[in-house]
Amino acid sequence: MTVRFRLVAQAVAVLIAIIAIVLIPSVIELFAMMQLTLFAAMAVLALSLAFIWGFGGILSFGQTAFFGLGGYAYAISAINFQDSTPSILLAIIIPALFAAILGYFIFFGRISDVYLGVITLTVTLILFNCVNSTSGDEYRIGKALLGGFNGIPAVPTFNVPFYPDQILSPEQSWWVTGGTLLGIFLLLRLLLSLPAGRVIVAVRENEVRASLLGYDPRKVKLLTFILSGAIAGLAGALYVNWGAFVGPTIFSLSLSAEIIIWITVGGLGTLLGPIVGCVLIEYIVAYIGSQQALNSNLVLGAVLVVFVLLLPKGLVPTARDLLMRLVPVSKPKAQLADEQLSPSVAASHMAGAE
Repeated sequence: MTVRFRLVAQAVAVLIAIIAIVLIPSVIELFAMMQLTLFAAMAVLALSLAFIWGFGGILSFGQTAFFGLGGYAYAISAINFQDSTPSILLAIIIPALFAAILGYFIFFGRISDVYLGVITLTVTLILFNCVNSTSGDEYRIGKALLGGFNGIPAVPTFNVPFYPDQILSPEQSWWVTGGTLLGIFLLLRLLLSLPAGRVIVAVRENEVRASLLGYDPRKVKLLTFILSGAIAGLAGALYVNWGAFVGPTIFSLSLSAEIIIWITVGGLGTLLGPIVGCVLIEYIVAYIGSQQALNSNLVLGAVLVVFVLLLPKGLVPTARDLLMRLVPVSKPKAQLADEQLSPSVAASHMAGAE
């Protein structure tokens, strides 16, 4: 495919996505739209891990730590401020600061990838147990009672910026959540197309060569980790806005495992794949939960095994490979000219070009 064709195709895809986000509330029922709102919020969480794992080479088993911090930061600040505008900002800033502190000790301490996974997993367990142990009237931040294992109910949902009395309707909440998902996707695509994104991928491929070129792999990984934490925190705010509730289960290890399954099913090393995998898996889990016939964890395990054995690349990379085989790829003029020459002349021409 030519570069122009790819740009046109991407622009058309973005336009279709915008039209779909705008029109969905008018073509589906309210319950289905609320489900899509949840799926979109969780897809933002999937993008946060897909970015650092697929492109930064950082596998974090504790992505729900930033997700939960964002959710609790939004809930506590929304109850105290009664305005979602500063609450959303705090839901982004606080997980980003926590990721900066944690990432500094991990990356500048030169901790290996195996121990990185153990540390992030342990941090998630610590946060879960700490929040779970805050039952009692003495555990409050301002007006917000933490509630321990009961969580924080009746959290104020999103409102029009700086107008607390104008609460967003379910349709408007979908537009905000779906638009945020599209915006994060485009932001990460833009970042990866810039030189900074190429440096992130270069550090993933070979840290020694990247350092020889003048880049500090520790700083690159730290900044990548911070951006991922901020995106996960934003996903936590979107999730709390959907349910108007937050509890310790937002830090659960089962959710951390689900994120990895989403990315594995959708396709590691892509941004569209985790979104597809998240929506697909979440729909399957919701359907199984409504039927009450099978154990959802058993089904998730079976899905993971099937995809690892039969489609190790994931859905999106496999579909892309099939499309590349079916769609003829236009060849450069120089390559076409070489193919029209005799084998000996073409060989001498290629040797001269080398």
